[in-house]
Amino acid sequence: MKRSPSAAKPASPNAATLSGAEAIVRFLKDSGVDTLFGYPGGQVIPLYDALYDSGIKHILARHEQGAIHAADGYARTSGRTGVVIATSGPGATNLVTGLANAHMDSVPLVAITGQVPTTSIGSDSFQEADIYGISIPITKYNYLVKNPADLLDILAEAFYIASSGRPGPVLVDVPKDVQTAQIPYGPPAEVSIPSYNPSPQPHKEEVEALAAALSRSLRPIFYVGGGAVTTESAPEILRLAEESDVAVVSSLLAKGTFPDDHPLSLGLPGMHGAKYSNLAINESDLVVGLGVRFDDRVVGDVRRFAPLARVAHVDIDPAEIGKRLSVDIPVSGDLKLVLKLLLKLVKAKKRPAWRERVVKLKEEHPFVIPAAKGAIKPQAAIRAISEVANGEAVVVTDVGQHQMWAAQLIAAKKPRRFLSSGGLGTMGYGLPAAIGATLADPGVPVVLVSGDGGFQMNIQELATIRQYDLPVKIVISNNGCLGMVRQWQEFFFQKRYSQTIFPYNPNFAEIGQVYGIPSRRIADPGEVQAAVRALLETPGPGLLDVLVEPEENVLPMIPAGKGQTDFFEN
Repeated sequence: MKRSPSAAKPASPNAATLSGAEAIVRFLKDSGVDTLFGYPGGQVIPLYDALYDSGIKHILARHEQGAIHAADGYARTSGRTGVVIATSGPGATNLVTGLANAHMDSVPLVAITGQVPTTSIGSDSFQEADIYGISIPITKYNYLVKNPADLLDILAEAFYIASSGRPGPVLVDVPKDVQTAQIPYGPPAEVSIPSYNPSPQPHKEEVEALAAALSRSLRPIFYVGGGAVTTESAPEILRLAEESDVAVVSSLLAKGTFPDDHPLSLGLPGMHGAKYSNLAINESDLVVGLGVRFDDRVVGDVRRFAPLARVAHVDIDPAEIGKRLSVDIPVSGDLKLVLKLLLKLVKAKKRPAWRERVVKLKEEHPFVIPAAKGAIKPQAAIRAISEVANGEAVVVTDVGQHQMWAAQLIAAKKPRRFLSSGGLGTMGYGLPAAIGATLADPGVPVVLVSGDGGFQMNIQELATIRQYDLPVKIVISNNGCLGMVRQWQEFFFQKRYSQTIFPYNPNFAEIGQVYGIPSRRIADPGEVQAAVRALLETPGPGLLDVLVEPEENVLPMIPAGKGQTDFFEN
């Protein structure tokens, strides 16, 4: 991707002269950015000085990884581009996991990093790191700004690239002397990048082929992914499904886009998905992927995925179509535009036998929470969250067993109300992402479901919650181990629990109290419902440390690389 040599336009004779740092701040304000996340350091002091009285709300994280995950949570909840700032060297490299996480999950972010002066680049200066080179594989695009005159046009391009087409993170590395240089400030030119032309308009012939296949199908399934969230396609999916009795399964990132309590909803498919969702895919005659990657955790053995079905795939990124699974009907384009055209082409068609089969499968293979025998079952705590929240909260998860139980048991009814690290599976994501979600939509309750492993990876962000008095509700499923890895060791490694058992865990309730957050620990199964209700209904932040059965497993489970019906029984 190359920038247009004509992107920059001559400054107006009356343009204000600003430092590069001041120009960045002015650009952010003019672009509607009112909240950003970051952590200061030597090579971004000019930028932080410009932010001092800018009016932009800056959220001071306690670690750069916390800052970028918070920006990620903000972007996923709001639909806007998240912005994060970090200094050079370790500040920038601490963003790497967050960049990779956003890249895998197609989250629009712009990361602005400080860099040593241009005259010092390549000399191993103090806190110098080639974040431009480091981040190439894990960003949608990135820049090293060497000429102050290019700064504003690069920023405009960065925001355009991050949010257009298939969204993703863009990094802009700004040397300190570029931040202090004086440049004229004027509105940047309209973005023109010859080698980057997202083409969201679908080909009518492709959509017509999909419409014909859908009309002929007797047992169709929509497999909905994160692209449906990005394109705000929930209304069109709901209408199509209801008019034509199409069953719907949802990826982890799309949870809530189609209401979990809808009769046609089959929830999460794949490795830890519902037995009924996998069986329905196995019986279906048409699987239509809508803005989804057909990732390995869902597809498993590609030779045995949906053996009776034709496969259609709608995606804005043509590189995804056919990448993992052979596709019979490819449709490249903006999902919402495809669905609008599909609604014009497909006549409503009821499929009572298929609808009845979907309902029967759910009745025959429900999620069952085992009875407690002394210790709290983690599923019970998560089911209580679902019942108390009633679909009105943003639920954020960390990564591990609790993540899968949350995906199975929490009823999400709206898009952007369930946040989780999908493709990268980043432990430590949950707590800072919940902070970003709270700031993105202050009127909606935010509940974090975490585990004792992931929670400790960014536990320092409790200070951020307290500093800004953010009403994040935290539920820790505390089993004293790295539960998901321990589960695999139990099933496939003869219970050789190598480095997955925590011989010591702190009392998280006491830690919460030290941070000034009202906290409580429970161990009695009879306390779960009341404790969760009290947590969610009490104003302000709160923490509930739930001591749960340490050897509980996430079931059903399809082992990696196996077929759609190869369910592993405990």
